[in-house]
Amino acid sequence: MKDYITERVTDIANYLLENQCTVREVADIYCVSKSTAHKDLNKRLKEIDGELFEKVAEILQQNWDERYLRGGEATKRKYKKETE
Repeated sequence: MKDYITERVTDIANYLLENQCTVREVADIYCVSKSTAHKDLNKRLKEIDGELFEKVAEILQQNWDERYLRGGEATKRKYKKETE
């Protein structure tokens, strides 16, 4: 794996841990696609740093468990804005 990819993966993982944010938010910050950020966090990070991967996996699981809540809030805001 190239050095710049390894550096990006660890940077993305550390940012996710520090800010407890979503993959989409991390992808926007680092100017990569959501798919790239997800692959970095799920596949590449496991090869680079197993301990960091375990911590990140917990946050990703939490985000996965809460996804329907975020989607519901977004829909609620959308329809509230349309009726105003």
